[in-house]
Amino acid sequence: MDLDQLHTFLEIVRLKSFSKAAQTCFRTQPAISAQVRQLEQELNTTLFDRLGTRIALTPAGKIFAEYAGQMLELRKQAQNAINELERAPRGELVIAANEATCIYVLPLVFSEYKEQFPNIQLQVERTYGNRISEAVVENQADFGLTQLPVSDKRLTTLRVFTDEIRLLAPPGHRLASLASVHPMDLLGYQLLMPKSGTTRARLNQWLEVVEPDLQISMELDATEMTKRFVMAGLGISFLAVSHCKEEVEEGRLVAIPLGPQPMTRSVGLVYRKDKALSKAALGFIQVVLDHAEETAGLPVAVNQA
Repeated sequence: MDLDQLHTFLEIVRLKSFSKAAQTCFRTQPAISAQVRQLEQELNTTLFDRLGTRIALTPAGKIFAEYAGQMLELRKQAQNAINELERAPRGELVIAANEATCIYVLPLVFSEYKEQFPNIQLQVERTYGNRISEAVVENQADFGLTQLPVSDKRLTTLRVFTDEIRLLAPPGHRLASLASVHPMDLLGYQLLMPKSGTTRARLNQWLEVVEPDLQISMELDATEMTKRFVMAGLGISFLAVSHCKEEVEEGRLVAIPLGPQPMTRSVGLVYRKDKALSKAALGFIQVVLDHAEETAGLPVAVNQA
């Protein structure tokens, strides 16, 4: 049994497919199958049930998956410990974030971080909603940037940014001149709603009093698509101020506060409580916090979730 076999096995578990695992491991499917057979022979058990075109872990496979993950994590920790002996830390950090964070936050954060830690490789796992926290808990990512609150007790949460959700409309729209908009103001207009997530849940609650009379024409899952559709006159939508700052400043969009109270959201950096933080990881946390203070000008709070 070697580490490469363990990695292959866990990729099959993660992707639930031998053929997909073959692609991510840059091997042929027969080679992947051979590695699994070698593991099963060594362990004297069957790890997967083949159910037609689908596969599922056997009870023994589920037990082995847990230990295989621990073995690879120990290997990673050992490598990180060795890297700490060097003057310039080496290794990699994987960050899970949604599309908007990838576009509006991470480029500057990564740029600043690479100046301080040029030998650390940064990778992004682009994902959405609760899946960001899950990726961190499952050790598929070292850090996650996600909307708060996060309830998982296995994670430490640093609130790094506070933003406001506003109504997004094209210039000249009838609602554009209002100081704030209320749910009743939206009746009769085509709405472009977020497809899912924390923001959608909060908007559903805000709009509950007029829900039967709303006209929701589309549900979108991409920030850039939302902005372009609003600019094209296809409807009005909702977006965090930081995600449309450039278009608002240039007069291409109008962002109107929601009433009777502003709808604010907090974005947090999350990581596992039981994970040993390397010098490189601590440096990433500091860069994120520094960047948040510079861009938002807001206080940063720490919450041990």
